[in-house]
Amino acid sequence: MADIRATITTCCGGAGGREVTGRTVFVCLVAFFAIVAVANGMMMTAAITTFGGVETVSSYQAGLAFARETSAVHEQDRLGWQVAVRTPTGAGRTSVIEIVARDRASEPLAALEISGRLSHPMDKRADRVLAWREVASGVFRADTGQAVGQWDLAIQLSQDGSAKFRSRNRLTLR
Repeated sequence: MADIRATITTCCGGAGGREVTGRTVFVCLVAFFAIVAVANGMMMTAAITTFGGVETVSSYQAGLAFARETSAVHEQDRLGWQVAVRTPTGAGRTSVIEIVARDRASEPLAALEISGRLSHPMDKRADRVLAWREVASGVFRADTGQAVGQWDLAIQLSQDGSAKFRSRNRLTLR
């Protein structure tokens, strides 16, 4: 037995090294798994707190909605509306989004209701509904506040209570 201890001591620490005992091995083993458990706990906490949520609850219902959207796109194309999205810089760091809507003959569209929202591409919790105001016939503006970075803008133009135009655009706000 004395020969084995001498070999372990010499192997691990040389002539002046410490003796490796069962207690030392146990403490090192427990410390290793404690570090692994703490790292896993930190990773789980980060994953749970940054999860924005499920996008689609039912893929079947999403497929039906896609079919409805396809027919709405064909109706929208028949109208021939020209809708432009602009992002002129406002005062300070506040961004402004401007929508200009014209008909097939490039005349401003009147009697429109507009709804729109900014969606963050990575975090659904950052999404926000925009308050639109008509500044001229067929021209609408909304302040985005401190929204900086890439966003998806979803707009819907309605006339006489029915949706006529829908659009989704990727914007970079500064």
